[in-house]
Amino acid sequence: MNPGLPLYARSRALPQTLAALAATTGFAVWAAGALDAYLDPGRRVPVVALAPLLAAAVIGVSLRSDSDELDRTAVRPWWPRRLTHLLALTALASAVLPVAVAGHAETFGPPAMIRNVLGCVGIVALAAVVLGARLSWLPAFGYVSAAYLASSAPHGRAATVWAWPVQPGAQPGAWAAALAAFALGTALYAVRGGAPRRLTPRGRGHHAEMPSIRASAASAPYGWR
Repeated sequence: MNPGLPLYARSRALPQTLAALAATTGFAVWAAGALDAYLDPGRRVPVVALAPLLAAAVIGVSLRSDSDELDRTAVRPWWPRRLTHLLALTALASAVLPVAVAGHAETFGPPAMIRNVLGCVGIVALAAVVLGARLSWLPAFGYVSAAYLASSAPHGRAATVWAWPVQPGAQPGAWAAALAAFALGTALYAVRGGAPRRLTPRGRGHHAEMPSIRASAASAPYGWR
């Protein structure tokens, strides 16, 4: 076993991520039962739309990078590790969440759940590159919420693309949009990694004092050094 893997897992909070994914799955199963979704597959729309969003938000928290300088200067490239990390968590979420909506594959069943996991993870991964892991959930939350609230609007061919989170599982346009988001987000995250966390004002002040101290020492008379 690679001794660096446990350190990598702890630095990305992977144990907590796995626990949160298990809790998200349990919540999705409970919500589907509470909505009596077995009586009407259309009642599954909230679960199919929101459960992948929660899972993607959990995955996004683990896409952080503490130092892009360390990543760039590492002996081995980081992109295979980032890619494996993201694909493994996405595959896990895609495997466990469909349990909540088993059956009715042609409407809001497992295919729709898997599609939404891929699309939401893609948006979150893209946001992690731009905004950082801490805020990576925000664009996905806004987009899925807007699509869900607009789901009662008249449907058309264009709606199957932009409103893919609330489309039945057999819509080709919805699959194309979700897969495009997943491919783009995964590729950019693998290459760039998550945006590094910025120093707090206190941390910036501490580091800003160091150059001034060195400059003062350098300008001091020789006998005072």
